[in-house]
Amino acid sequence: MIAKTKIIHDTKGLLEALPTLNLDVPDYLYLATDNSRCAKAELYVKEGDHIYLGQVLGMRDGGFFKQPIHATCSGIFDGFEEHYHRSGKKVKFLRLKNDHKDEWDPSLKPRSSEEIAKLTRKDFAKIFEDNAMVGLGGSSFPTHIKLNNDKKIDVILINAIECEPYITADVRLMYEDIERVVRGISFMQIAFECKKALICIKAKHRGLIALYREYLKRFPDSGIEVKPVGNFYPQGWEIAMIKSALGIDIPSGHLPSEYGIANFNVSTVWGAYYAVKYNRPVISRRISVSGDGIKFPSNFIVRVGTLLPTVLERCGGYCHPDKDKVFILGGPMMGASLPSDDCVITKTVTSVLVFDYEKKEEQPCIRCGSCVYTCPTGLEPKQIMDAVKAFDKPRIKALNPLKCIECGLCTYVCTSSIRVTDYIRRAKMFAKMK
Repeated sequence: MIAKTKIIHDTKGLLEALPTLNLDVPDYLYLATDNSRCAKAELYVKEGDHIYLGQVLGMRDGGFFKQPIHATCSGIFDGFEEHYHRSGKKVKFLRLKNDHKDEWDPSLKPRSSEEIAKLTRKDFAKIFEDNAMVGLGGSSFPTHIKLNNDKKIDVILINAIECEPYITADVRLMYEDIERVVRGISFMQIAFECKKALICIKAKHRGLIALYREYLKRFPDSGIEVKPVGNFYPQGWEIAMIKSALGIDIPSGHLPSEYGIANFNVSTVWGAYYAVKYNRPVISRRISVSGDGIKFPSNFIVRVGTLLPTVLERCGGYCHPDKDKVFILGGPMMGASLPSDDCVITKTVTSVLVFDYEKKEEQPCIRCGSCVYTCPTGLEPKQIMDAVKAFDKPRIKALNPLKCIECGLCTYVCTSSIRVTDYIRRAKMFAKMK
């Protein structure tokens, strides 16, 4: 009998218990001129210019928003190179020659607790915009946009679920930097004038839940609580998280803010702490590096702009250098596959997975229904796939593929090794056409 698949084989193993290592900042760092949300950029510096850490080097244009490009080292703007971006595309990067002095832009000044307490919601939005704060769980959605509305927020949800296999960066952050995580949450409470905040953690993480509950006893009036949620995948999807934490169903096409809810990834509130307190952008982040293709899976703090080969070298290199590799930035279910290791760690990279390539032949669909039973949004992946193969645009639109969250479960459960999710992605492109 076909059953709904909600559990992904746990491949985190000991990686979750390994402490995070600081990776040495390399001699050269690379910053994308454009990214998945911003198609173009204007530069404020020219080759040979001296730069400061945190200095705005240019401005990306996302159409309905602007995004500053911040230097992640001090040194010299040394020209351009092309590398793969986490989006899977090859783009132009600024090459920064690191002087290893980490001299911060002198215009960046810290704020006192008294100053922070007086900030308005618009003030917070401007701080996040100026510091290019985005969703650090991988979404890269601009944080300031979530604050630029007048919706009353009754509860803030912190997504500390990290439900994809292999990824352990958020768990390590929560164990190793608890004070800044909680302070970052408190800043969001000030921004939204919201008393209640829930830290959503999978129920199986008993040690982490106990740690935060014990720590929060020091702040009995904070309004911050721990909320254990389900152990299934994709529990990290905001709709599933809201349902588990609050019992509220958010209909398709509606925003959580319409229901008095704001939600942020735990790494995002950690970054928000530095933006608000020190007026500093995210220059480093925690990442997990794992997979059967490398010798020593590890957790690292990596300076934004580091080339992937530098990180993999610290992992001892490849287990089998003679074998072809599969490179994934992000989780195995929703991450981006790259053709080589010639890519850059950006601030929205949560993990790097390296696998030895194994060819799997697709077999004909046997109409088992696994993808239909398993889809968390109630779609019919098999029907969508057939419509894509037939180039039947009216049928594609009628099947509403835009509801797909690209969780990858339909591919994961397919008994015929069909990459169903790829067909759904193509269907979403067709559905957007007029």
